[in-house]
Parts: sequence; C-alpha cells; structure tokens
Amino acid sequence: MADPQDLTVLIVEDGAADRLLLARIVRTQGHAVLTAENGEEAVALFAEKRPQLVLLDAMMPVMDGFEAARRIKALAGEALVPIIFLTSLTEDQALVRCLEAGGDDFLAKPYSPIILSAKIKAMDRMRRLHATTLSQRDQITRHHNHLLNEQRVAKAVFDQVAHAGCLSAPNIRYLQSPYALFNGDLMLAAFAPTGEMHVLLGDFTGHGLPAAVGAMPLAEVFYGMTAKGYGLAETLREMNAKLKRILPVDMFCCALMLSLSFERRMVEVWNGGMPDAYLLPVAGGEPLPLVSRHLPLGVLDSARFDERTEVFPLALDDRLLLLSDGVVDTCNDREQLFGVERLKQTLLANRQPERLFEDVLEALQRFGGQSRDDVSLLEIRVVAPQALAPPPLVYSDSGQSSPLDWSLSFEFRAQTLKRFNPLPYLMQVLQEIHGLRVQSGALHSVLSELYSNALEHGVLGLDSGLKRDAHGFATYYQERNRRLQALQDGFIRLHLHVEPQESGGRLIIEVEDSGKGFDVGRVLAQPALEQRLCGRGLSLIRRLSRHAEWADEGRRARVEFAWEALA
Repeated sequence: MADPQDLTVLIVEDGAADRLLLARIVRTQGHAVLTAENGEEAVALFAEKRPQLVLLDAMMPVMDGFEAARRIKALAGEALVPIIFLTSLTEDQALVRCLEAGGDDFLAKPYSPIILSAKIKAMDRMRRLHATTLSQRDQITRHHNHLLNEQRVAKAVFDQVAHAGCLSAPNIRYLQSPYALFNGDLMLAAFAPTGEMHVLLGDFTGHGLPAAVGAMPLAEVFYGMTAKGYGLAETLREMNAKLKRILPVDMFCCALMLSLSFERRMVEVWNGGMPDAYLLPVAGGEPLPLVSRHLPLGVLDSARFDERTEVFPLALDDRLLLLSDGVVDTCNDREQLFGVERLKQTLLANRQPERLFEDVLEALQRFGGQSRDDVSLLEIRVVAPQALAPPPLVYSDSGQSSPLDWSLSFEFRAQTLKRFNPLPYLMQVLQEIHGLRVQSGALHSVLSELYSNALEHGVLGLDSGLKRDAHGFATYYQERNRRLQALQDGFIRLHLHVEPQESGGRLIIEVEDSGKGFDVGRVLAQPALEQRLCGRGLSLIRRLSRHAEWADEGRRARVEFAWEALA
C-alpha cells in the first residue's frame, strides 16, 4: 500500500537530461513521476492523471510554462495543485511573471536534491492544509444549510401559530421587521367569545431562534384562554407562570396586552416593560400614553406577580398605536436614536388619522436609520362591533349527544370573587348544549354583563354614574380594584336551568347578588347618548337574549335563551 505522504509529481522540462535528473531525484524521495516535454503535453497529461504537484519549466517550445500554469490552475479548480517553476531566470520581473501565472514557488538551476525535497514537502503540507480547509468549509456549509432548513420549518410553524388569530382584521395594521430570521417580537390578536379583541405585543430578550423559543407556549396560552373567554388577569397569570417555569433565568418577555370591547367602548391595558403605547383620540389633542407599570412576564413567581390592569374609555375611530423598542432605538449614521420625543412629534403632527401608520413609517424612513433590534408597529382602530366578524367556533363532536334536562347552582363568596372568574367554566358547560352553540357570542356577552353587574354594582356597590367622562371612567375602575381587594363578605348566586321543548329547548339563567339593588327602570330609560360610558349593559342583555327581567330591586336577574331542535 502506498504511503499516504507519497505524491504523484508531474515534471515538465524540455531538456531530456534535466528531465531525467529531476525524475530520478523525485523517485528517490518515494514519489511517483509523470513527465512531459512541453506545456501542451503537460496540460493534457494533467487533465488525464491529476497529479498532486507540478515541477514546471518556464521557457519551453510549443507552449511555455506561463500559459501551461494558467491552464493547469483552471483545470484544478478549487483544489490546490502547487506549481514549482524550474527556472534559470534571475530578473525580478521574470520571477513576478511566474507568480502571476499561478506559480507557488521557484527552484533555480542547477537543481539541489535537498532543496527540492524540502520544497516538495512544504508544498505538500500547504496542499493538505488547503484540502482540509475545503473539507471543513463544505461540512460547515452542509451543516449551515441543514440548520437553515430546520429554521425555515420552525419559522413556518411559528408563523402559523403566531398569526392564527385576527391580525388580518380590517381595523388592524401592523409591521414586523425581524433583526434575524426569527422575530424576538411577538404579535398576537384574537377575538374572545363575547366579541372583545385581545391583543398582545411581546418582546423576548435577545434575537433570533433563542428569543422565539418562548413565543410558542406564550401563543398557546394566549389563544387557548382567549377562546375560552378568560380575561386579561387570568391569561396574564397563566402566561407568567408558564414562562417562569420554562425559561432560563436570564430570559423574560416584556409584554403589552390589551382587551378592547368595541360594544362597551373601553380598553383594558396591562404593560410590563414595553415602550409606551398611545391612545390617539379621534377628536385630537395629546396622545394618551399607556405606560409600563409592571415587570415583564417570566420574572416574578406567581405569588408576587401583579396582574392589575388599567381601563380607559374609547370613542369610535380612536386609534391605539403599539410599538416595540426597535422603533425608538433605530439609530442613524450619526449615532442618533429616533427616540420617544421624535415619535411623539410625529403623532402630534398627524392631521389625518387614517394616515397615522404611514406617518410613523415615513418618519422612520426620513430619519434614515438602522434598527439594532426587531421592529414591530401595530395600529388598532376603534370600530363599530358589526364591522368585525369573529370567526365561528368549530367543534369536533357530532352534536347528537346534547344534555337537555338539567340544573346547576353556584354561590360565589368573597374570597372566590377576589380571584376567580367563573365565566369560562360556565361557558364550557353551556357549550355542551349544541343548540346554543350558534348563540355562543351572545350568551357569553350576556353572562359577562350579568356577572359584572352583580359584582360591581351589587357586591361592590359601585355607581356606574362615575363613568360619565374619561376621568370618571378611570376613577371607577381604580375604585373597583380597591374594593375588590378589600372585600370581606357578599355573594353572587347563579342558577342555570336547561329544559327540552317540542321545538328545541331553552336555558334560564338566574343571577342574584347581596347588594342594595338599583332602579332598573331608570337605567333602561336613559337616552342612548347618556349610556355611552355607563348603563349600556342592561340594554345589551335585553337585546341579545330572548327575554330578560329584573326583580327584588335589581338584585335578581332572570334571562332566557331558546334554540330550535337539530334537523
């Protein structure tokens, strides 16, 4: 077996004596030899035999060594085939010409066996090192391509999950520009069963795939709990607990979460570490900043996590602008940041609300900067509820095993009322009634209003008249949170009764609270204009249900739904 260090050496020399001498020296060193008398013969022999090293005379008939060297290098391609020029030339220009033609070294006449041996060994080391480099490069390329393919698959799944909600709704405009293949920013939007739109803009620490790892479980919790009717507080607690459990200690997610009720014209806000979002009134004036008041998700354990939210009134065609820090941290070639003040000036200068999104993008373009982070920008316009069409719920069962004759009763007392929202649980029970499924949005809205009225105006004794203006609106919900946390007694009783009928069936919902009651007739008699920020719930209940009535000075409500039998 040949020694792995042995080479095949092509000797190209027009002088027979020199050719024989070189061949003998090379063979003595243990290498195989090929010989050629001129450049043309050398090129043909190289193409056929592929030797690892060439000793090449510069001055030859038919084709000189310079042209032969160029052609041999071209045939070798990426592989390194060292060429040692055999020359008696001593002028610098002649030697430079040898290098320019592709030569790697020189061997001057008369030939020294010791020097020739040293040069062949040096060229062989260089050739092997080059071959190793090429092999490692190809291996890295294959690994890189494999990694890119895996990332493309993961990104396709990630995008399907992240965009599974209602980001395509007609009142939403957004931009996501990732700093890497994966976006560390997370943008989610989905409709709750009652028609509210839940929106989350998140920013994980870092960039690319590591930053996107936490997005999948976060999106799963967001979509799952929103679809079941959970509010912001419950969803935020679950997302925080999950991220705290699965993320490394140096990772977390800054997040801004909204719940927009287009029916009640209000937005509930929780901001944990994100840049200020802005509520821009259609009537003009200063944008209202929605500032961060909490730590990011995944930082605090469940016992210390603060899920308290703020609530603000909305008007038709108001706009909300959400952004990640990649927007304000955009940097130009003078190392200036776009910054919060420049963003505020852009918002104040806007005179056409429908161009707000374009104005911000054009301001960033004029600034001429490069972002150092993922960039996310999201605009939401407040529209009438009928302008949005939440997708219908899809069920996996046949609808033939519906329970049709049963009752359930609950009593929720103070410690439960502080922390527990029973509506998602009750809705899951009621969704087993297949005839009611087409009314699930209306049913959830009515249940939500009944429960909220019993809790806020009954148990907590809040006066909805506080919500007659924007300041009173904020005061109302601050007082709601304060009274709820201080609650020591009180109850809400809820009774569900389902009974079959010849044409289908009916559901009777009864809700009773421990409050002082209220004048139902006076509230229902209020003009629609006065109900803009308060008193809308009772009218909504009557409109969405088959029948609604109140007794015991408003402390007890009875609402009825009905459905037709399945064909």
